[in-house]
Amino acid sequence: MMKKKLQEVGKIKNATLYSFNGIKLASSERAIRQLLILHIILIAIMIFMPFDIAVKMVLLMASFISMIVELFNTAIEAAVDYTSTEYHILAKRAKDVASAAQMTALILLAILWILALIDYWHFI
Repeated sequence: MMKKKLQEVGKIKNATLYSFNGIKLASSERAIRQLLILHIILIAIMIFMPFDIAVKMVLLMASFISMIVELFNTAIEAAVDYTSTEYHILAKRAKDVASAAQMTALILLAILWILALIDYWHFI
């Protein structure tokens, strides 16, 4: 019983190390670094704005969603590039759809920030 628990702890440790390695590898991508800077700025602004806690939670979730989507986008691009260096319509489709997912996440982020600011400044 104790051996099984130790094995589970080892699996969790390995999964954590793999995750940190993935973050380290992803941080070499320009798009990841650009988004990280954007989200650090937005989160810093959010912290100092007197938004309700619910608004802050939604804005924080939207930032994390955008980063998660970009990690998936980066992984898809790496997998497609590994598969073949030749042009293929399905490879283009995979990359374009992953990119569209990121654009959608950024549109969501922009809409939520606009709504939060409209609510704060009572424009409507």
